[in-house]
Amino acid sequence: MGKRQLLFITYYSENFNEGLSYVIDLAKIMNRGITALMIYKKSLTEKFEDFMTAVAFAEANEHDTARMFIAEDFKKVDANANANEKIASLFKSCRESGVDADIYITKKDITTAIKDFLELKTSIDMVLLSPSVTNNEGLSAKELKRLVRTVSRPIVTMARNVKEVS
Repeated sequence: MGKRQLLFITYYSENFNEGLSYVIDLAKIMNRGITALMIYKKSLTEKFEDFMTAVAFAEANEHDTARMFIAEDFKKVDANANANEKIASLFKSCRESGVDADIYITKKDITTAIKDFLELKTSIDMVLLSPSVTNNEGLSAKELKRLVRTVSRPIVTMARNVKEVS
């Protein structure tokens, strides 16, 4: 069996590495590796546009074109968000700290992504949700409750440091 892992969940955004230093420190203390799961969060408008475009191609019996459009959508993620740079940055941070790391990217909703990922990767001991996931635009209280009920691992939520206003 491979080394036990901590699962670091973050959104694929400019704040993707928030909380990573905490996860690295925890991994070192627990003698664990890190598996990072970056979730590409699409807006409702983007999802609707993609769905309607794929449906239009499928209705015109252009099934291959519809499939290509969906495959191209994954390529857009890399082009728009500099995926290679983000992945390299995560690897570099972990490597410099002496922690093994694996990184995955998905477009699934957060609850489904975590649940599916944990079914495939049984070496995960704990799920850590980055501040980008737990803040306002991230995981709702309802989604977090559903996640806690369906995931059979401890879930740690992280928050941004709050600055005092005088």
